[in-house]
Amino acid sequence: MKKIGVFTSGGDAPGMNAAIRAVVRTCFYNNIQPYGIYEGYKGLIEGDIHPLTSKDVSNIIQRGGTFLKSARCKEFHTKEGRQEAYNNIKKYELDGIVAIGGDGTFTGAKIFNSEFSIPFVGLPGTIDNDLFGTDYTIGYDTALNTVIEAVDKIRDTANSHNRLFIVEVMGRDAGFIALRSGIAVGAEAILVPETQTYINELVTKLESGTKNHKNSMIVIVAEGDDAGGAYKVAEKVKEHCPNYDSRVTILGHIQRGGSPSAMDRVLASRLGNAAVDALLANKTNIMIGVVNNEITYIPFSKATKHHQKLNADLLKLAEVLSF
Repeated sequence: MKKIGVFTSGGDAPGMNAAIRAVVRTCFYNNIQPYGIYEGYKGLIEGDIHPLTSKDVSNIIQRGGTFLKSARCKEFHTKEGRQEAYNNIKKYELDGIVAIGGDGTFTGAKIFNSEFSIPFVGLPGTIDNDLFGTDYTIGYDTALNTVIEAVDKIRDTANSHNRLFIVEVMGRDAGFIALRSGIAVGAEAILVPETQTYINELVTKLESGTKNHKNSMIVIVAEGDDAGGAYKVAEKVKEHCPNYDSRVTILGHIQRGGSPSAMDRVLASRLGNAAVDALLANKTNIMIGVVNNEITYIPFSKATKHHQKLNADLLKLAEVLSF
């Protein structure tokens, strides 16, 4: 291989810049010219493709977001859009592409590869940590620490006023952030999409906390929980417990930003390096992951069809520690 393209797609995640940096540096180590594709699949279609230098990736490992930008691209869902992307790949003579993103990114890469046989390797870049075939995704650890820092501060206020805080975290389809952050902050209840929420059980748990003279109570709610999110949960709790002094906090997109943690920087660096090595070894149409601290390769077909499941032991632990 002489030229390799790299892009980020979907929602941004802390550590994406570190992954890009690793791809670029590994390319230079192997005498390969790296190319940055700006705004993901949109950049492929529009030809927003530029050679990268070592200077381009200097001093970015600590930066959140992605300097290559990210964008949704409806045109790539069409045969005509993918044909234009292929034309640009041939124009710039790219021999392979590293795609950093999530489920949608890999689905697009799988379809594109089946049509044009362009070698693609994917890196799991999503704070949700819901991709099958890797223990951790790029950005997950940083997002967790962002939530923990925010809720620790909320707890100070809750203690000062004997309040119940219902905090909504990201997780439209998966409760990984909610579950681990909830355990880490000592939440009285954790509501996730993977389990059904019964408001009467939640109220019983909160009333138990009141009887045990808890100064404050925290409920962590994943945005995709079946109860309808933090505001809906707060309304339902208020119906049962009108005397509770409760507040709602939605952490929102602060979970996506910020300087990546040491874990995310190292993870992204390992995966970026492994992606180039995989392309050189003629491995394609795969996602690079880490399982039991070892680099793994999983076909896009499996990574996009299956989703990582919540750890049942952690769910049980959360239940035990809430008493």
